[in-house]
Amino acid sequence: MNEQRNNNQRGGGGGGGRRGFDRRGGPPKEKSEFDSRMLDIARVTRVTKGGKRFSFRTTVVVGDGKGRVGVGVAQGHDVAQSMQKATNKAKKNVITVPIKKGTIPHAITYKYGSAVVLLKPARAGSGVKAGGPVRVVAKLAGIENITGKLIERTGNKINIARATIGALTKFKV
Repeated sequence: MNEQRNNNQRGGGGGGGRRGFDRRGGPPKEKSEFDSRMLDIARVTRVTKGGKRFSFRTTVVVGDGKGRVGVGVAQGHDVAQSMQKATNKAKKNVITVPIKKGTIPHAITYKYGSAVVLLKPARAGSGVKAGGPVRVVAKLAGIENITGKLIERTGNKINIARATIGALTKFKV
């Protein structure tokens, strides 16, 4: 008798309850139009009278591979929360990149904070010749052939990503 359950009873099997909702109670996940890559996660500390309060700062780059890309930075109490907040911020800060024949229209240099980024067009078939955050931003933007270089050496991934985004917005088309 226990083996044959009615679908109206609570418990295992079946749809698990309301139609169109998964078991965790939220609406079903729809496929996002953007791909996302995480650039950096850092544990940050705020010192208060009662002790240290820890949170996480995450930097995320989103792009659709068709010329739209954005960067977002956010903090949260745990890694998952900070990633979700950073992804939402990145989607709000999406820019459109002019892509001509798989590359950028012309060479450009841009400075953001201590990061100075040089982006140059490359001929077809050469690929993305850049490292770190410049490569991630270029790939998610859909740029197939580009040469990227950090002129001022810095380890700050956030500033490098923002300098790359700034350079991609300054094109005269």
